[in-house]
Amino acid sequence: MDEVLADTLSELLARYNRDHGDHVTKADLIGKSLWDVVALDRHDRLVEYLHTPDFFENLPIMPDAQEVLAALAKVHEVYIASSAMEFPNSLGAKYRWLRRNFPFLPPTHFVFCGDKGILQADYLIDDLPRNFRRFTGQGILFSAPHNANENGHRRVRSWREVAGIFLSETNSSGTNSELR
Repeated sequence: MDEVLADTLSELLARYNRDHGDHVTKADLIGKSLWDVVALDRHDRLVEYLHTPDFFENLPIMPDAQEVLAALAKVHEVYIASSAMEFPNSLGAKYRWLRRNFPFLPPTHFVFCGDKGILQADYLIDDLPRNFRRFTGQGILFSAPHNANENGHRRVRSWREVAGIFLSETNSSGTNSELR
């Protein structure tokens, strides 16, 4: 979910820059995490943001995610997985965010877990390569500043690229399911 459907980094940067009078941008983070860029004495504050109950409530949606997922859900079984157990306060907010922004997906298709290796699926689109280690399907790396230097995984840079992979083929009814 985070950094694939939800633009978590934008919210984290907005809060950090606001509270510290700084001007860190996504461009400053190419190949690095925010923790690599900010002073060590500010790391605890970054973690506090992520544990704030409202942090995950109103995150921006990644461009084209709603449209592409709606089209995908018509021809594929789509589940949303989040390693939400790392931030237990996020469970309710993430659930509400998904229901509000992706109402066409049933809540039974939301998986809040700790280790995504438990997932039994054909594909996992994720921004963190570590989530592919125990996953038995094919991992697809969703580009984010922190994974810019990662190699060895199929990569997509946008939801339009996801559509190109999963919606450009003819579906079982013989009609083209390409996203327009």
